[in-house]
Formats: sequence, C-alpha cells, structure tokens
Amino acid sequence: MTPEIVLVMAVLAFAVLLFIFEWVRVDVVGIIMMVLLPLLGLVTPKQAISGLSSNAVVSIIAVIIIGAGLDKTGVMNTMARLILRFAGKSETRIMTLIAGTVAGISGFMQNIGAAALFLPAARRIGNQTGVPVSRLLMPMGFCAIIGGCLTLVGSSPLILLNDLMVVGGKHYDSFGLFGVTPIGLLLVAAALVYFIIFGRFILPGKNEQDATGPMSTILADTYGGIGSLYELHVPETWTNDQELKALELRPIYFSTVVAIARDNGKKHLFAPGADETIMPGDHMVVVGPQEFVAHMAENHGWTLQPELSSFAEELSPNNAGIMEGIVTPRSELAGHTLADLRIRDRFQVSPLAIFRGEKVFVSGLTSIRIESGDALLLHGRWEMFHLLKDKPDLVFTETVKGELLKPEKAKIALMWLAVSLVMILGFHVQLSIALLTGALGMILTKVLTIDEAYLSVDWMTVFLLGGLIPLGMAVENTGAAKEIADTIMATLGTPSTLVLLSVIAALTSFFTLVASNVGATVLLVPLSMNMALNAGVDPRIAALTVAVAASNTFVLPTHQVNALIMRPGGYKTIDYVRAGAGMTVLYMVVMISALMLLY
Repeated sequence: MTPEIVLVMAVLAFAVLLFIFEWVRVDVVGIIMMVLLPLLGLVTPKQAISGLSSNAVVSIIAVIIIGAGLDKTGVMNTMARLILRFAGKSETRIMTLIAGTVAGISGFMQNIGAAALFLPAARRIGNQTGVPVSRLLMPMGFCAIIGGCLTLVGSSPLILLNDLMVVGGKHYDSFGLFGVTPIGLLLVAAALVYFIIFGRFILPGKNEQDATGPMSTILADTYGGIGSLYELHVPETWTNDQELKALELRPIYFSTVVAIARDNGKKHLFAPGADETIMPGDHMVVVGPQEFVAHMAENHGWTLQPELSSFAEELSPNNAGIMEGIVTPRSELAGHTLADLRIRDRFQVSPLAIFRGEKVFVSGLTSIRIESGDALLLHGRWEMFHLLKDKPDLVFTETVKGELLKPEKAKIALMWLAVSLVMILGFHVQLSIALLTGALGMILTKVLTIDEAYLSVDWMTVFLLGGLIPLGMAVENTGAAKEIADTIMATLGTPSTLVLLSVIAALTSFFTLVASNVGATVLLVPLSMNMALNAGVDPRIAALTVAVAASNTFVLPTHQVNALIMRPGGYKTIDYVRAGAGMTVLYMVVMISALMLLY
C-alpha cells in the first residue's frame, strides 16, 4: 500500500467525519476537498476544480433552471393539481404517486433530471396539503436513483455495462434495453413499501421551512389571536340576505370574510367589500379564531367545513397568505381611512388588523385613520402582494412569497423541455449540452430572466458535488480503489454464487458512496467477471450486479440526487444515515434475491 493510498484514505475518512458530525456545512466540505486534495498532491489543481465544470454539475444547473421555468409558467401547478386529484391529501398516496412517477421517468432520462423537474411540484404539493416536504423529497430522491435501474439507459453504469463485458478478448452477449427491468421494478416496489411502512419513523418531520399556515411564525408572535383560514357553507335554505356590514362578523366574532365562491364555484370573489350580500349556496372563507368561527357558524346556521374545498388551491400557502406592511412616511395611505382608500376593491386584499404603538386593533378598522408607521396586517393572494410591493405606500416586513406567473409562456417552456429531451434521447447529445440548450432557450424566449435563472440554482448543491468529484478522482487515480478491490477479491478464494454476488454488491455500493458510480463500474466489472469465471459463476450476472449495485447509494448525501434534495428538504447527514441504512440493506437483499431467482 503506497503512501498516496494511505493519504487518500485518511482524507476520505476526514470527509466522512465532516459529513457525520456536521462541523461545517456540507458545501463547505466540498470546498475543503477542492483545496486540500491539490495541496496534498492527490489531484492536480485542474482536476481539483474540474468538478464545477463536470457534465453532472452543469447538468444539475441547467435542469434546475428548466424546472424553474416550468414552475414560473404554472406547469408545475398543473402537475401538482393532477397528482392531488388522484392522491387527495393522504401523505402515503401523495408520496407513493410522486416517488413512483419520478422512478418511471428516471428509467428513460438521467435520475438527476427527473428529480430536479419534479422538485417544484413536490414542494408545492407539500405546502398545499400540509404534508412536510421532508417526507416527500427523500422517497422521491431515492426512487429517482432506483428508477435508473428500470432500463439499460436509465443510469450511467448500465449504459456502460455492455461495452465493459469483455474478458480475455471475449465479448459476452449484451443485455437488451429491458434486460434489467425485472430487478428495477422489484427495487422500486420495495422502496415504496419501505417508506409506506417505516416512513413515519425514519423521515424527519416538519421543520421551519414547512410552515403551511397563512401566517409566518414571526407574525404569529404579534398577531397570534387573529386565527386561521376556515371555509363556511351557506345552506340553500338561507333567507337572511344581508350585506356583510350588517352581519357585523368582525365586531362580534373577530372574523373577516376574505373570499366568497358562488354559482356552484363558478364565480370567485376575493376581498369582498362590506356591501357584498351573502347569498344561499355561498361558500365563504374567513380568517378568525377557531372557537369564534365555530360560534358564528352555529348562530347563523352555516356549516363549518373540515378544510378548504372551494379555495383549496387558490388560497393554499402556495398562492396566498398574510403579510404585514408598514405605512411609509410619504405614503398616500396616511391621513385616510381604509374605507376611503377602498383597499379591498383596488388591491383585492383584506385588512385583518392594524398595529400602532403597542396596540393591535382588530375591530372598526375601516374607520381608523391611517398614520405613518402603522403596520397593516393583510390577507391576499401573493400576486396582489407582488403588485403592492412595487408601490411606495407600504414596506413589507417579510419577503413576499410566490411570484407572478407567466401562464402564456407555458407552451414555450414545455417546448424547450421537449427540445432537450429529443436532443438527449434522439440525437444522443451530451446531457449537459442538451439541458443547457433548453435552459438558454427559456432565457432567450423570456420565460425567465437571466437573474431569475441564477437565483433558482442551489449553489450549495453545486459546490458540494464540485468538491466530491475530485475526491472520487483521487480514490481512483491513486489506486486506492483497485487496492481495496484486489485485496477483498483475493481473500474470497472460490466462493459460492450467493457469497460472490453479495461481496461484489457490497464492494460496489461502498465505492459508489465515496467515488463516482462510473468509476466504480469501470473498475469492478472486469474484476468481478474474472472472479465469476474462477468460481464457475456466469460472468454476465457478476457484471450486472456491479451495474445495478452502483445505484445503491443512500447513506450519505454524496449522490447527485441526494445532494439536490438536501437543502429543499431541510435534511442533515444523520437523516440520510437513518433512512438510507435500511434502504441500503433492503436494496442488497432484493437485488441479490432477484439475480439468484430470475437470472
């Protein structure tokens, strides 16, 4: 064992410790590797930074921009709507449908692309249903990785497999496109069952990024008594056709009507005025304390719905919420009442409270004369708040969520996605170039601005992978990987088929965690085939074991997909260890069993 091998193994152990104990953030670990490896002479300076321009990293940047373009045009809203139509609000059904769909797509395109394209939809679904996004993204990511085993073009190791099956000058029979599909289907099914049964125990729960109510935790500290959103149904027998101001809902029940649906949901009114008349069959959404809303419903003979139905999408946290705006010194609002300003009619937002000095006013708001420095608590759709933030009258205390969508650009966004896919699948253009073509097309056709494209990229993921790629190079270039593989293979002697395949699978899984899956495949396929010949085992099955086991990478966030979902899911390294350990063992058991029984 050479000094370089000892040194690279020490660096590898150091990187694993940094991941486990989280002394620094994971992207900083990547930067440390980019600096440390060339200083120790384990890679050249050019190799140390080559990860940032690698096919994988550039592909991630491009596909995230494409995903942002699809999200910006409302395509992902439509995708989320379709999934919810079939899955309802069941966490298990939502998780299964998202993960299963992404797995299927990963069988025909790179898994990082499938995961990145579905990431915006998964986040929207989590926000809309209240299911923590951390319980959706990891199953989606794991199934995206496994989905690459559904066909021979689903992952880089399987693409390389047929070309590598040469021993002693003999080229063994190639596997067909769907030659690996039975194993892939069993692995995807096992993963889904695994998360359905154990997901509640191994996946992290809600974190600060998962707030799904109409008000942020910051505002809740000041306006906690304002309440939440509730939907009420006015029965067809309702005969008391009165205007909202006559019902005095705010003075009596501290509740504000923020939306009305009528004509069987065909007509939606947002921020209805005080002169709006409540009619039989109406569905009203109110903001108020739960106990007061319940009393209001009981006293008026209305039905309190268990959840939002008529406005489930339009007033979901994806599309609407509560904001606090400070009246500026030069605001045109100062000196006027809300009634004078007709703020509901002009901006379609509903005033909920006024904070002045140390007092919160929740009743009689329309008659209070606004002063500079007042804080207005408003409920409305994000698109209206985006219009308001550009005016000099209010300064919002938080960043306005959501964004102004461009549904008229949806067909153009889908066209550029199709162009990228055709280039990849039809003309075999390199993944990064094909995806960059789609991303650039979206920018040139003004689906996204270049600034929006830059902002959409998760640079933490970029630098994490940019540092791990040269670490994998160092493990391979110094001969550390070959030394370990040769040593283990030499100690096996003449093992049984089960033992041989298990060792090959375990060795491949280890190398895939710490090096590239392509490097592990190129190294281990010839070694494993030679060992299989000596043990009297079909060498094609040994080679297939390597190619499939190269996707068994769940315990650390070193795989591209795991790195991609780390920040959006709010995951820590320990979360991957907790969920990935069982998945790794299950993957091994199912894969070896399928190989023994079916091949």
